[in-house]
Amino acid sequence: MEIFDLTIHELHEKLKAKEVSSVEATRAMLDRIEAVDSQVNAYITVTPEQALVQAEDADRRIAAGEIAPLTGIPVGLKDIFVTKGIRTTCGSRILENFVPPYDGTAVAKLKEQGAVIVGKLNQDEFAMGSSNESSYFGPCKNPWDLSCTPGGSSGGSAAAIAARTATATLGTDTGGSIRQPASHCGCVGLKPTYGRVSRYGVIAYASSLDQVGPLTRDVTDSALLLGAVAGYDPMDSTSVNTPVPDYVASLAKGVKGIKIGLPKQYFIEGLDPDVKRAMDEAIAMYKSLGADIREVSLPNTEYAVATYYIIATAEASANLARYDGVRFGHRAEDARGLAQMYSKSRAEGFGPEVKRRIMLGTYALSSGYYDAYYVKAQKVRTLIQQDFLNAFKEVDVLLTPIAPTPAFKIAEKLEDPLQMYLSDIFTIPVNLAGTCGISVPAGFSAAGLPIGLQLVGKPFGEQEILTAAYSFERETQWHLKKAPL
Repeated sequence: MEIFDLTIHELHEKLKAKEVSSVEATRAMLDRIEAVDSQVNAYITVTPEQALVQAEDADRRIAAGEIAPLTGIPVGLKDIFVTKGIRTTCGSRILENFVPPYDGTAVAKLKEQGAVIVGKLNQDEFAMGSSNESSYFGPCKNPWDLSCTPGGSSGGSAAAIAARTATATLGTDTGGSIRQPASHCGCVGLKPTYGRVSRYGVIAYASSLDQVGPLTRDVTDSALLLGAVAGYDPMDSTSVNTPVPDYVASLAKGVKGIKIGLPKQYFIEGLDPDVKRAMDEAIAMYKSLGADIREVSLPNTEYAVATYYIIATAEASANLARYDGVRFGHRAEDARGLAQMYSKSRAEGFGPEVKRRIMLGTYALSSGYYDAYYVKAQKVRTLIQQDFLNAFKEVDVLLTPIAPTPAFKIAEKLEDPLQMYLSDIFTIPVNLAGTCGISVPAGFSAAGLPIGLQLVGKPFGEQEILTAAYSFERETQWHLKKAPL
């Protein structure tokens, strides 16, 4: 097995035993990026000089006996994380040359543990997309089939795991942007409860929905990485001050006796036959492990996509107003007057999908439509949250598909935004409810594309979904398969 194939916990053991150094592991990862990323386009920026300096520092820590779970581990970051001295584009032309002067909290926590940051990963522009095709830096491709998308918006973060060009990555999830690409690329992706991980230093798309989470090769790595970045942060007013448990310690508890709910609104006609087969097999597996499987109802699910695309776009129209060509970011060169400079800078800097969502959100917030759309959407969001809380009175965890289909072809849905938006139909309600969910590899389609299983937990129920995911992973081999790259 090559160094770049190892999980966090496997590489940690080798670093601890001094069988390999962090510099060797980092060089192996940089060589792997050099060898295959021209095919995948998972990276927007690779940082070899900084990475090797961090790896040398990690080796000094290890030599001094100061090794944490992430010390010396090569990680990649979605290009939405603000990183001191490293270009941060958010996949957009308007931030093409933006170099932040500080690190966000999640990045700072990784550095405190001695993680090695090898680069910044491709994504949909401002995290707006389900296929990574709206990136100014070109589409990222799925390592399992280079003619397919990796999903989005954290497509680069998932593709880097599948291509084995990062040991672990961080992404963000506003409507499924960690779980859907994790499903399409055959890796583990966890969206924590809103408030569990600080958003300080994460470029905002929709502030009441955005959440930071890990993408990894297996569930143990997911628990390790979540534990490293979770916790209260006074720099984020939405951060929740509740203790961070040891997520790894409870993984092996098993699922015997736990109640798993199957929301009937998620097992609908039109579900791809391969996805349905994978879900049926997963349910049978959980039954064999002693779980109590029950049907539950989330009756307002049908309104989730419409609700999301009002709330998220309204928040986006406010958040993206700051990109005006004055303080930072792209500025049009040939504008005459301030007003034209604003409009030309934004017209040149933003891509079509971002413009579409800004216009939709601005319309929903405009005079005469605010009550009809935005306020109504917030009321429906409350109903959706209540659906989940009612379901969790009956069961411990919910089991659903991640997406209606496996990964789709590049450009297949570009001309039909509604079809693209429906790709997230099973993940969006979890964001609206503000609770946690995880995608775990659960099979492959007849065409050889990965299929993910979603486990949804109660607010701050990350331990329960990680335990349930680990129990499934331990009985299957799907997470061990490698993309043919």
